[in-house]
Amino acid sequence: MTEPQQSLREAIPLELSAAEEEIQENKPQSTGKKVAFIIGGLLILALVVVGLVLLLQPGTDTGRVRDIFIIFMALEFLLIGGVMVILIIQLARLTLLLQNEIKPILDSTNETANTLRGTTAFLSEHLVEPVLKLNQYMAGLNKILSFFKPEKD
Repeated sequence: MTEPQQSLREAIPLELSAAEEEIQENKPQSTGKKVAFIIGGLLILALVVVGLVLLLQPGTDTGRVRDIFIIFMALEFLLIGGVMVILIIQLARLTLLLQNEIKPILDSTNETANTLRGTTAFLSEHLVEPVLKLNQYMAGLNKILSFFKPEKD
């Protein structure tokens, strides 16, 4: 870039909108969450691998395999239960959002549409109909005048 462009950029402070500031504030949180999920996933994967290695030892009996499988199933049910609780909470939040924010917007839109219908009816009655009647009378008057006008041959 040239020198004038650089000085112009420095002279004009760029302000972020509220949405951009919120996105920038949420970036560290979202990256922290991603790192936590990755670490959690790797930890679970490591536990599964260690469990499988221990199960494949030569002296492992069927009872031990059954017990470990039951433990894995219990952990899976706990995970599914937690996800279901989160799903129910999100569904409740969505319901509240629809009731508290979307419904008033729809009511306001409906009220605006009704007002617009009334306005168009009023304009039609008090503006359009008189203009149309005036045009009809003018066309009739024009026809009458053209009847009495001598024709040019």
